[in-house]
Amino acid sequence: MTESARLDPVTLEVLRNALPAIAADMAIDLQRTSYNMMIYEVQDFCCALLDAQGRLVCQNVGGVSHFVADLGVVIRDGLRKFGVNGFHPGDVVITNHQRVAGQHLNNVCVYTPCFVDGVLEGFATVRAHWVDVGGLSTGFSAASMVVDPWMEGLQLDQIKIYEAGVADEKALQIIRDNIRFPDAAMGDLRSQVAACRMAERRLSDIIRRYGAHTLHAAVERIFSDSERKCRRIVQEIPDGVYEAESFLDPDGADKSDTVPVRVKVIVSGDDMTIDLTGCSMQRNSGLNGRTLAGAYIAYKGLTAPLEPVNEGSFHALKVEIQEGNFMMAKFPAVMAGWSRMLPTVVDTILRALAPALPQMIPAAHLGTLGGSMTFFGRDPKTNRDFILQTIEGGGWGGRPWEDGVSATVSVCQGDVRNAPIETVELKTPVLVRQRALREGSGGPGKYRGGLGQVTEMMSLCEGRWSASNAGRRQCPPWGLAGGKAGAASRNYMRMPGDDAFQLRDPVRVLSPPQTSVRIETAGGGGWGSPLDREPEKVLGDVLDAFITLDSARRDYGVCIDTVTMTLDIEATRELRSTLSTVVRRL
Repeated sequence: MTESARLDPVTLEVLRNALPAIAADMAIDLQRTSYNMMIYEVQDFCCALLDAQGRLVCQNVGGVSHFVADLGVVIRDGLRKFGVNGFHPGDVVITNHQRVAGQHLNNVCVYTPCFVDGVLEGFATVRAHWVDVGGLSTGFSAASMVVDPWMEGLQLDQIKIYEAGVADEKALQIIRDNIRFPDAAMGDLRSQVAACRMAERRLSDIIRRYGAHTLHAAVERIFSDSERKCRRIVQEIPDGVYEAESFLDPDGADKSDTVPVRVKVIVSGDDMTIDLTGCSMQRNSGLNGRTLAGAYIAYKGLTAPLEPVNEGSFHALKVEIQEGNFMMAKFPAVMAGWSRMLPTVVDTILRALAPALPQMIPAAHLGTLGGSMTFFGRDPKTNRDFILQTIEGGGWGGRPWEDGVSATVSVCQGDVRNAPIETVELKTPVLVRQRALREGSGGPGKYRGGLGQVTEMMSLCEGRWSASNAGRRQCPPWGLAGGKAGAASRNYMRMPGDDAFQLRDPVRVLSPPQTSVRIETAGGGGWGSPLDREPEKVLGDVLDAFITLDSARRDYGVCIDTVTMTLDIEATRELRSTLSTVVRRL
């Protein structure tokens, strides 16, 4: 039977859907058996299948977006280290090293080779956030305190913890002994291995049913189809060179200087090049990473955001970035804050293309991964160690056709979400005092920016608090097409006896019982002139406590009777006429 006969249209579509289904089942297995909230609640992980060359075949829907660029490089590095013949059925490899795919060390990658009839057919991979890997990694890396990778935590560089099905007990013991929460870490490790083993079985079933040649032909066709769809979208963008810049707040290395983010997007026919060489060189702080994820995420969002992701999704993209760039930093650069720049890079790439795609590009979103909160210690009631972790969402930018989404994590995070209040209070000695939308945080515009979020928690015992919510306070989420910026993020802390909350970014701060931490995440930028927003929508925003009466008048030129809470149409018309004249003069 010829290859074309084997790969009939029905078989192709069956395999096109069966492969992502394996990754989805891996995710379900991982969530149901993992030990820490960052996996089973927050969903800070991704599951994937890669072929024997390290090419991405599929990733689970909703998997963390900023992992997508860093899976193939890990597998290809493993192939260089062990060789194709260096893998055997039953092997399990663990790695989190920043040498190849620089991230914070909590993002631990576990992968296994998939053999069918003695032939290496691919790799099953799970990257997931562990609660601790030693050093200052507890919860989320203490980027402002870390001065080298060894201080950050335990580094695992392509270590086989199982060889041909036999566990390396010494290696596992070393890992366990260097982690503060070993039960959780070892439980998560077993969950990752189990998810990979399940993928091996599913892939074997597919190959035994359809044949390896048919599967290989289908994968090549899937890659080709994905590339063609992306090229079709890029073809519609006018040729040209598009540039934009933004910046991040000063980091610990150079407190007086902001960190530049400069991008250039070159469109020629159906080819796109994203040039990041104008960005800052690597920093003497934790604000470094080693990844192409910023460019990949922006490109995927522009071309085929709802299509399954695979290697072909990026065949038509060229990324220009030099060694030593702060997004292509060289080990041993500190990478504890690796993710802080990614959302801003994505926003800036989109901003560059706004003149070419005015009816497609949104205003900027929260610009960070969200507001992260960590509290850990030992509960005196249970005499057991505990750790709380959650990521609180913020506002997305207004779009050319509708308002931005509120209280949502960044574009880099897939289906990551915050930890539910019930789980937080059940499993940790913490009382959640508030979780609400942040009034007035969305940037004014014809289409308003999404609202940030307010989250306040109080500890019931002694422990250490950390809250990370910074990175873009001096460069809040910008508006587009006349829209205004969203509100920047803020963190607060109140110790027992304090009269009020104090502005503070706590990092591993030892705190007594009844200490409260409050974070306010950024709102999205607005799109279009606020004076063009329908007055009825502005009134609705006031009634819903999305904006204040003062903002309705000041930003939108809408007059509302404070007694009847109804629109004053004539006064609104006059005020908007006056404000429009002022804007034209400016």
